[in-house]
Amino acid sequence: MSAPQPNRIPVIEVDLNATKKRIHPRFITGFYQNIRVISMYAFLALFLILPWLRYNGRQAIWFDVPSQHYYIFGMTFLTQDFYFIAAFALIAAFTLFMVTVYAGRVWCGYACPQTIWTHMFQYVEKLVIGDRNKRIKFDKQPMSANKAFKRFLVYFIWFIFSMITATTFVSYVSGTDTIYQSWQMIGFIPFPDWSTWIWVAVFIFAFSTYVNAGYMREQMCIQICPYGRFQSVMFDKDTLVVSYDYDRGEPRGARKKGTHPDNLGDCIECQMCVQVCPTGIDIRDGLQVACIQCAACVDACNEIMDKVGYPRGLIRYTTERQLAEKEATRVLSPRLFAYLTLLAVLCGGVIYALADRVPLEIDIRRDRNQLSSTNAQGMIENSYVVKLTNKTQEAHTYKITLAAQDGLSLQLRFNDVPLDPGESFDMSVSIQGDPAVITEVQTPVTLNVVSEDGKYKVSKQNIFTTQGQ
Repeated sequence: MSAPQPNRIPVIEVDLNATKKRIHPRFITGFYQNIRVISMYAFLALFLILPWLRYNGRQAIWFDVPSQHYYIFGMTFLTQDFYFIAAFALIAAFTLFMVTVYAGRVWCGYACPQTIWTHMFQYVEKLVIGDRNKRIKFDKQPMSANKAFKRFLVYFIWFIFSMITATTFVSYVSGTDTIYQSWQMIGFIPFPDWSTWIWVAVFIFAFSTYVNAGYMREQMCIQICPYGRFQSVMFDKDTLVVSYDYDRGEPRGARKKGTHPDNLGDCIECQMCVQVCPTGIDIRDGLQVACIQCAACVDACNEIMDKVGYPRGLIRYTTERQLAEKEATRVLSPRLFAYLTLLAVLCGGVIYALADRVPLEIDIRRDRNQLSSTNAQGMIENSYVVKLTNKTQEAHTYKITLAAQDGLSLQLRFNDVPLDPGESFDMSVSIQGDPAVITEVQTPVTLNVVSEDGKYKVSKQNIFTTQGQ
């Protein structure tokens, strides 16, 4: 590799058309790998546990798509509350951008589902077949009964993990009760009694998990995921990235333990940084699209430096300003402040909207066939359809009233409207107006809905018209 440009960390593009060999990374331990394993499996445990949490007798997090009700602990969202989902997506996106500006692709290395499941599947290979050298040798061996058995065992465990992943994912939509309690006996064999859409969804997610984590692996990060391409526009000189200290390490070369030839740098050409990399790159070639910043190479290199008696940090988390320009990193950058400000505004807006949100909705639709009519008593009558939606997770009884206004009265089929949690109900109502009092063509009217316990109250305005008599 030629020397990097002055005052710049070299950036190497990956040859996407090159023939790829199957990568068998070496599993190591170290400071960053311990953090990485804890974070990855904490996210995995959270994913598996959340569907089992209960709140008010119902699954705490349940996106009930068929009924278009979405439950998140004590809150119920309907399809018309989609703007909350959009707001949460924006917050997640800008949080990711902010973290990337400051700490690079830590999401990819420490929390991305592709990384977590790939790591888990590769660890299954390690347990069944052995560490890196044994797995490489195993691939080259001719087929035998022992190889076939180990292959079958690996694939079977992958299949079990894929099915657990798929059923867990689908249970966020269908509910755990439907997934894990709907069984029937076919002869003496218990078999899931699922609807067609559940079978299709489980198959799709199980197949995707199996293929992505078992075969695609790093190719998903290198060739399909667009996030790696974003880094060229999101990184700056103060972004933390995993980098090789070219000035300290070059020229590379092997040497006897405990010696340091004057004509060689600190890199002993042990290849450990390449062997532990889950995407198979050589970090010494510079910053690359395929680098997910898992810091496996950092821990591996530090371990080697300890063994040969050299200082740690030949490969480390650093910034271009610190490594190439030999200046102190500027932690607080204008872009970071911009993201923080934007996130504060978004989070503040969502928190205010949630705090101000009344879990009761009223919608008023006028009778489209006739604007108004005159009844037998000579009163002008307007007909409406009032739709009430109980967005709480408890049953409530509601009362509908008309805001006091001279010459107007509300006519109802019944006074009380009992609604179950998440239930909607359409009720026809009419407003009568005294023509001696109501002389305007259009008069604003307001309907109030209040729960029997007085806890929830909403209002909705519409128009009372004298046209169409």
